[in-house]
Amino acid sequence: AAKFSGAMSGAFLLSCLLFAAISRRQRGPYMDEVFHVPQAQAYCHGRFLQWDPMITTLPGLYLVSVGVVKPAAWLLGWTGSVVCSVGMLRFINLLFSAGNFYLLYLLLFKIHQKNKAVSGFQRILSTLILAMFPTLYFFTFLYYTDPGSVFFTLFAYLMCLYGNHKTSALLGFCGFMFRQTNIVWTIFCAGNVVAEKLNEAWKTELQKKKDEKISSKKGSFSDLTRILQFLIKYLISPKNLVILTALTWPYIILVTVFFGFVIINGGIVVGDRSSHEACLHFPQLFYFLSFTVFFSFPHLLTPTKIRKFLLSLRKHPVQYSLITIISLFLIWKFTYVHKYLLADNRHYTFYVWRKVFQRHELVKYVLVPFYIFAGWTFTDTLKSKSIFWILMYFVCLLAVTVPQKLLEFRYFILPFLIYRLNIPFPSMYRQLLELAFYIVVNAVTFYLFLNRTFRWENSDEIQRFMW
Repeated sequence: AAKFSGAMSGAFLLSCLLFAAISRRQRGPYMDEVFHVPQAQAYCHGRFLQWDPMITTLPGLYLVSVGVVKPAAWLLGWTGSVVCSVGMLRFINLLFSAGNFYLLYLLLFKIHQKNKAVSGFQRILSTLILAMFPTLYFFTFLYYTDPGSVFFTLFAYLMCLYGNHKTSALLGFCGFMFRQTNIVWTIFCAGNVVAEKLNEAWKTELQKKKDEKISSKKGSFSDLTRILQFLIKYLISPKNLVILTALTWPYIILVTVFFGFVIINGGIVVGDRSSHEACLHFPQLFYFLSFTVFFSFPHLLTPTKIRKFLLSLRKHPVQYSLITIISLFLIWKFTYVHKYLLADNRHYTFYVWRKVFQRHELVKYVLVPFYIFAGWTFTDTLKSKSIFWILMYFVCLLAVTVPQKLLEFRYFILPFLIYRLNIPFPSMYRQLLELAFYIVVNAVTFYLFLNRTFRWENSDEIQRFMW
């Protein structure tokens, strides 16, 4: 408890120092804050019917902000411009960041509670690593929806794991109010319940047949076919459907509300829809896998993993050839380039796309072998989970990434965190290497944001590099 309190207090103190530095350098709204801050300030002044049509998310962030800032201002006697100022609104995300730190610790404890070899220090270290995950940590200091979105989604996941599904669905609704795509993680919570029941039934099926060659944890492609046959048979049973409905009804109600919202709203996006059109952008999955390998290289990019992959490649050449052909086809037919990706040189994705993918037309195809390795090592680290959990997670991963036309690293935060929470605990050395890497990436990111400013030719405003 003392170590955890020290780690959390130290992380919060460091965040406060960074917060002060960023607030001094960037006092006014920056990037999407130009829309979020005035909207929150309108709510602060009681103008709840005012809405900026450029905002595409629901008003969860603004409602929570007013619910925190207004009572605090009344208790402390704050008046004037300090109430709902840019700095005050940004501080809300600092509070969410502290909440995320605690939730990450509780989730690690719950998910890995059966692993007695994991020490309390390792859990605290993993919590610190995930709390400092660069893409999420950066937006702790700006008034964006990401920290709050992660907070309510992780909280819903935690309540789901403890079997409190009504509370989980309610928290899932809060997450949905921050970002509509979080409904996918509500389905993920329901899927956890379904996967658990399926795994129990599958083990019973294996015991009946006394077929020890098939495992509920991992298997070959032929095993996967048998598992899919079992899955279809299980789900078409009215008795099983009644049991699953009784277990997941809070999530079913929330998903029904979501579909009602989509019908009434005419789509998932509120406000400006011109720049957020849904499409089948399958290469987004490849970008996510590359993103995950980059940020989890101590666990995924190891000599042992590479040797195992080459051995698998030698054993199953036909299957990997088929995967390669499918991947090449998906890249050829379903690669989309959003106008923001090509025009906004403040984001790192602009430079990734220009320096890598725009070097030559064939680059996106040449990367396919790396994508296949990334997919293999990604799946290999999840082999401790049941096959039904893995299938459910991949369905949610596809649902949350593929429809997005814009390559935006923020969209990868939640699927990455859920993946990272569920992989086995790495060795202390790999954890320390991962922490050191995150510290370096964060240091470079904040240095660039604060000190390497620039201006556009047609604007006098200072521009800054960011995720």
